[in-house]
Amino acid sequence: MSYTTNRQPQGILKNDETFLREGLVAEIVAINDYNHFLTFTENKEVRDIFHHIMKEEKEHYGLFLQALRTIDSEQENLSKDMAEHIKISAKHSYKDYSGGKENRSLLLTYIREAIKGEFEAIILYEDFLSNTQNKALFKLIKEVTSDEKEHVEELTRALILLDKDKYGPLI
Repeated sequence: MSYTTNRQPQGILKNDETFLREGLVAEIVAINDYNHFLTFTENKEVRDIFHHIMKEEKEHYGLFLQALRTIDSEQENLSKDMAEHIKISAKHSYKDYSGGKENRSLLLTYIREAIKGEFEAIILYEDFLSNTQNKALFKLIKEVTSDEKEHVEELTRALILLDKDKYGPLI
């Protein structure tokens, strides 16, 4: 698999395991993006949207990894091994997001990048839906795809409210 575009997987979805790994990549990219976007605004409403979506992307990551572990026994065994070997006593207190001076133009760019990422995920997931026979994975991916579509609408609403320019007929 190569990453010939902006961090978008370009592999061929040969099987359920490959799809889930590509989905995991997409979710990690999304989590990192939203974490990054949070540092560029002090606008509470926009921060709330980014944080809400990031939390759902983390949930998607967990769902995909758990699904992968059910069909890849090596991954499942490694998970158990790591649970035994890696111990971290407590989560240390740290600031996840540092707000800085807001740059309105940059914020709008980040919102548009986030929308692009959501559409890329939807395309990836819908392609998989047309190629899988696994009913449990189909149901899971359908639910995650629905969340991604919701994210597009949340982000688009923020964009319309914040950008002084119009986006065609969108109000």
